Amino acid sequence: MSDSSVSLVNSSIFILKGFPGLEQYYPWISLPFSSIYAMVFLGNCMVLHVIRIEPSLHQPMFYFLAFLALTDLSMGLSTVHTVLGTLWSISQEISLDGCIAQAYFVHGLSCTESGVLLIMAYDRFTAICNPLRYTSILTNHRVIGLLVGILMRSALSIFPAIIRLKWFQYCNPHMLSHSFCLHQDLLRLACSDIRFNSFYALALVIFTLLLDSLLILVSYVFILYTVLAVASQEERLKSLQTCVSHICAVLVFYIPIIGLTMVHRFGKHLSPLVHVLMGNIYILFPPLMNPIIYSVKTQQIRTRLKKWFSLKV
Repeated sequence: MSDSSVSLVNSSIFILKGFPGLEQYYPWISLPFSSIYAMVFLGNCMVLHVIRIEPSLHQPMFYFLAFLALTDLSMGLSTVHTVLGTLWSISQEISLDGCIAQAYFVHGLSCTESGVLLIMAYDRFTAICNPLRYTSILTNHRVIGLLVGILMRSALSIFPAIIRLKWFQYCNPHMLSHSFCLHQDLLRLACSDIRFNSFYALALVIFTLLLDSLLILVSYVFILYTVLAVASQEERLKSLQTCVSHICAVLVFYIPIIGLTMVHRFGKHLSPLVHVLMGNIYILFPPLMNPIIYSVKTQQIRTRLKKWFSLKV
């Protein structure tokens, strides 16, 4: 083991990786990444602003959308300093405490987004399958309760696995696979007993992400059954169109997670660039695409944006 590797093992500093082998191109690679982060911040702030100032959008569906935008904004804020710091050659180092904190927010926000997508599916299910009772079921009090419940589930369920990382011994060189910290990445470097973390992380995926996705699928089975029972084809299309943006958001969220999980579990032989690319898609694709999807597919937001920009012009 080289002197530099020995010093990395003995320190509490971890080295973040950008794109291995492409270091000389970092100034160019940083340009699209800087643009993506700018679009993430501007797009989600725009959605939040439109929902805040437009009285017609003060209803449960858009409260959930606002919380989704806030979650995506937080994901961007939690990773921007390490991703761009690495690409701009400001710093590739992060302390163990900083790494654990970032991993907590990245995984916690992913769990939160999954929960928000679930309650958005419940919103669509209620609106289409039980429209006459929609306002009495999704009251402001119940909306707040659902959002607080999702937030607490994420904050508390992630904590036991993440906090244990603080007391692990890291005897492998402290070279991370990404330009941000992930729980599984730190486990790979640990020489302590990681069985609890491995099993707990698997159980967490099953009882949050997998369960959420199954409940979303079940809700759409009931929605489809209700819509197909409607006689008029025009009414069927109108009902389904209200779900298009949510279905797109679900796909945009779950496909990168499945891809990253597959790469980590079964892609040991793949190039490190594939791991890095999938990691960046995982943290950036949903926050980038969700504002675009809802701005294009949601009539109320699209109309408000047209008015807004026509006034500016």
